[in-house]
Amino acid sequence: MAYDKNLPFNEIPDLPPPDFQESREILRQLAKASRYLGELNGLCASLPDPQLLINTIILQESKDSSAIENIVTTQDELYKATTDEGTATDAAKEVLSYREALYAGLEKMQGQKNLLLTNTMVEIVQTVKQNNSGIRNTPGTVLKNAINGEVIYTPPCCEDVLREKLAALEKFINDPEASPLDPLIKMAFIHYQFEAIHPFADGNGRTGRIINALYLVQQELLSQPVLHLSSYIVKYKTEYYQQLRGVTEKNNWHDWIMYMLTALVETAQLSTKKIRNMLSLKEETEKKMKQSLGSSFSYDLLHLMFTLPYLKIELFEKKEIAHRQTASTWLKKLTEADILKPQKIGRTTYFINYRLMELLTTN
Repeated sequence: MAYDKNLPFNEIPDLPPPDFQESREILRQLAKASRYLGELNGLCASLPDPQLLINTIILQESKDSSAIENIVTTQDELYKATTDEGTATDAAKEVLSYREALYAGLEKMQGQKNLLLTNTMVEIVQTVKQNNSGIRNTPGTVLKNAINGEVIYTPPCCEDVLREKLAALEKFINDPEASPLDPLIKMAFIHYQFEAIHPFADGNGRTGRIINALYLVQQELLSQPVLHLSSYIVKYKTEYYQQLRGVTEKNNWHDWIMYMLTALVETAQLSTKKIRNMLSLKEETEKKMKQSLGSSFSYDLLHLMFTLPYLKIELFEKKEIAHRQTASTWLKKLTEADILKPQKIGRTTYFINYRLMELLTTN
């Protein structure tokens, strides 16, 4: 039956596509993507404390992945919320939920013999949305153009069909015998298939992008889900949706896979550069802090400044790093040394590791 965007696409073919051929162009881009991912993974493996820098990279990924869904927050709002969740805007809460979902999905996968299963996907979307959503079980889901209301795509319906499609996708993800293809090409297939199945009422895009990160960890291509892939998709958002539609409407796998491999190349390079720059900045900041604070220098304080770039006095007590008076003295000295910049927001004064913020926000 011919594809009709107005009817539920219950005939989505299972993976892998039978007629897919790797062109020379794809193989060249695949080699580049593998090389740069390997470099990024090697760098992450060499970090003495990977969580210190990786947490901030993952927060940037959360911010950009949410922005693709038009959930937009400023860096100020976001990092203020990491320090003080009581001040979080609705958008900042959704971004923080995405980060929580990524970690929850990773823990769930690793607790299930490293298998990426439907129940992992459900847990991810529930954490993203902070509700008890499950597989769609009512008809009527249609994706429309936000400007003119035109139907773009009608995903499969209903729960029995969706579970059947997800079971086939599970097999493709987890069974190495299901396909001999390179994992990076498989990742592009998996991402399209999940988005086409569209198993949830909301949160599919963000869940799909978390699955990308988890799959790279599952395949041991990255030790941590640190790839800032959404930064590329935000930049080329129109093309992202065009290429997804190109597969659905014209079976154009070539251009979709080239898009995803190019995203991997650019974002692996970007993530590597950011982590290297953050390491240099941390080293430089440590030297300046030792000059400024002398014998009262604290590694716990340095760690905190690179985990939470927005500091406030109460945080030192909460984290049991220092009493209020010591914290106040530290912040005053670090401000005088131009290591931190104070910013009054409402009644609270935040002390910002502004060089780290500049680094995080430039691509």
